Amino acid sequence: MKKIFFALMLLISINAIGQSQTYSVSKDTVDGGVVFNGLITLDDLSNEASFSWMKSGIEDYKPYASAVDFLRTYLKDYSLVVFMGTWCDDSQNLIPRLAKVLKEADFPLAKLSLYGTDRAKKTKSREDRQYDVEKVPTIIVFKKGKEVGRITETVRKSIEDDLSAIIAF
Repeated sequence: MKKIFFALMLLISINAIGQSQTYSVSKDTVDGGVVFNGLITLDDLSNEASFSWMKSGIEDYKPYASAVDFLRTYLKDYSLVVFMGTWCDDSQNLIPRLAKVLKEADFPLAKLSLYGTDRAKKTKSREDRQYDVEKVPTIIVFKKGKEVGRITETVRKSIEDDLSAIIAF
């Protein structure tokens, strides 16, 4: 009976650890908004009531179909590491567009690592140093663990066209 109890407690502990929040939430000292810092998901952004920019940005954006078709075919062979600030206008503009493009391109979200930063562009566990992040948003594209390109702060044409240009061969 003790073994069953111990095994049950171990499973509950493992489950609780797996569900623990990997980011911190604070109040922005400049505008009082919500700041996410650390590893987050697109769902975390969509589920935060004060981030109306996420929902409206996704709904309002109309990506170029031809670029999305290209990404649907080829982007799955890549992974993305993204840094953004929930306080940052450029992030509030670009990240919802990225979310829509990734969804329409059927990109496997397990290949997306998304980090929220503070106003100094630092992450909770300092991943920003590993990836040399100076501006947000920064979208880094990897193939087989090697960086093949990045989009920093703004796009040249559109998020889908810029991603397509990075992975075009």
